[in-house]
Amino acid sequence: MGHLDHAAYGWLTPALSYVMASIGAALGLRCTVRALAATGASRRNWLLTAASAIGTGIWTMHFIAMLGFHVTGTEIHYNVPMTLLSLLVAMAVVGAGVFAVGYGRDRGRALVLGGLTTGLGVASMHYLGMAALRLHGRIEYDPLTVGLSVAIAVVAATAALWAALNIKSPVAVAVASLVMGAAVSSMHYTGMIAVSVRVTPSDAALPGATALQFIFPLAVGLGSYLFITAAFVALSPTADERAASASAPAPAAPAAAGREPGSGTAPGAGFAPAPAPAGAAGRRRLGDGPLPSR
Repeated sequence: MGHLDHAAYGWLTPALSYVMASIGAALGLRCTVRALAATGASRRNWLLTAASAIGTGIWTMHFIAMLGFHVTGTEIHYNVPMTLLSLLVAMAVVGAGVFAVGYGRDRGRALVLGGLTTGLGVASMHYLGMAALRLHGRIEYDPLTVGLSVAIAVVAATAALWAALNIKSPVAVAVASLVMGAAVSSMHYTGMIAVSVRVTPSDAALPGATALQFIFPLAVGLGSYLFITAAFVALSPTADERAASASAPAPAAPAAAGREPGSGTAPGAGFAPAPAPAGAAGRRRLGDGPLPSR
């Protein structure tokens, strides 16, 4: 049996992976809240953003944690196509759960179905990512611990979707995302406890890419995507803000009799006095006295 180290860099990888899981959960919850307040294409787009944020956060959490996974006696490489497939699975299953909640008429049934689908999908992503490992030896799992990790994933996913349906305030969403991040991290490390490796010493080159060649750059890229999405969500107006802007009274039009803006001319300036009527009165000039009598 090879000795397994789940935190080869100390608390750095567990702490960073927890932060990424929490950020992904927070973005996903905020986007789902926005989606439930929208209709039509806007709801669909917010749900797609929520699915990509949660799925990316979970996947990034998993593989940042895997950067700290070492096995004595063998190197660890990753099969690139299978690793990318695990990312697509994470986004797809989270999307299925989020859309079930976003469009389901029966919220209770949608919550159960969405939580079960998303939880099983998250577990599938985890173990598909583990299947992408290439090392000198054979990986074995304890079935009971695997079952426990799957149960944690289903409960965590259901709790996250429930929070998306029932929690609206930013503070409550932040607390829920921290809980969700802890649940996802617990699922990952519970699944890793189930792992044992029978090392077969060999000098043969391993196929695939090392963690620093592939996982680290991809995790950095996906982490950047999460931060950009966070900025987009923070700057986008909410439904209440748009409604308040639409209902704001329009500015009053300037009075017609007043000075024209920017003209610099006083009211009535530039107009000539009306001509005096013809006849004797018309021969009088302004300011003259009475006409002399004949």
